[in-house]
Amino acid sequence: MKNETINKLCGVIPAICTPMDEDGSINYSLLEKQADYLISAGVHGLFACGGTGEGAYLTSAEKREVFKCLRSVAGKKIFLCLAVINSNTAATLQEMKYLQDCDADFIVSTTPYYHSANQYVIREHFKEVIANAAAPVIIYNIPSATHNPIELNTILELSEYDNVAGVKDSSGDFCQFSRGLFGPRKDRFAWIQGEDYLCAPSLLSGANGMVSGLCNAKAEPYVEMYQASIAGDTEKVKKCQDRINYMYKVISCGGYANGNAAIKAVGELYGRGSRFMREKGLTLQDEQFETVKKIMEEYEQICHAACSILQSGNY
Repeated sequence: MKNETINKLCGVIPAICTPMDEDGSINYSLLEKQADYLISAGVHGLFACGGTGEGAYLTSAEKREVFKCLRSVAGKKIFLCLAVINSNTAATLQEMKYLQDCDADFIVSTTPYYHSANQYVIREHFKEVIANAAAPVIIYNIPSATHNPIELNTILELSEYDNVAGVKDSSGDFCQFSRGLFGPRKDRFAWIQGEDYLCAPSLLSGANGMVSGLCNAKAEPYVEMYQASIAGDTEKVKKCQDRINYMYKVISCGGYANGNAAIKAVGELYGRGSRFMREKGLTLQDEQFETVKKIMEEYEQICHAACSILQSGNY
């Protein structure tokens, strides 16, 4: 059945991991398995080569191969977002041109990083990206990685461009996010939440969807939450968020700076990923891996109980 949201930026959009072997090479067989799992779970799109996908550590050639692998699995059943993450505008434009033949449904760009960038620099960067992108652009606000936050007025100004699809906000600043939702907004401009703890509050406030790295571990509560929000089932939305909050414990077991490694470890537990990171020192040690395993075993028990309650309608 054709996904009705294929041409819309909305729904559940996992920031898919890039599985690797111990030597740091990409394991495309596991990438296919992870994509298959997410698609079968009912996600609406995939976010390739982002932070969770270690995009900043991949070469342009590797990004092309990752994307083509995902397209071969997904076909046109769901939309694909291709993140082009670079420290400066020139490198971003060069890489976009190199990846143009990937035929992405959306192009994702962060702000420049390493050096500080004020709002003027950020606006000029995105104007160049928007003018040269072969697909609608998603503005990616992740100041924890870039150290250059995008202010609301800048987002609103950029939303006026026809080739801008929306913003993925991973700032954790719900004040700014809700101001964007409740203020003047273009119908075609999507507000996408990028902080897992804020998925339910965002959907209940009118957000268009979420991009999540943790969704790689278990996509079901995200899909159920989104469907419940569309149906107006507020209580189910909150119950799904509660399950996500518990699963979030895996992030902290590797240290907040090493959350991606913990997410990848979960993929290995389920036979559709590997724990190995491109930056080898970030790979979880055995003791941490066992902690992840214990958390997910507890999560499965909680999830089973929660699903029974949801199915009975007694919540």
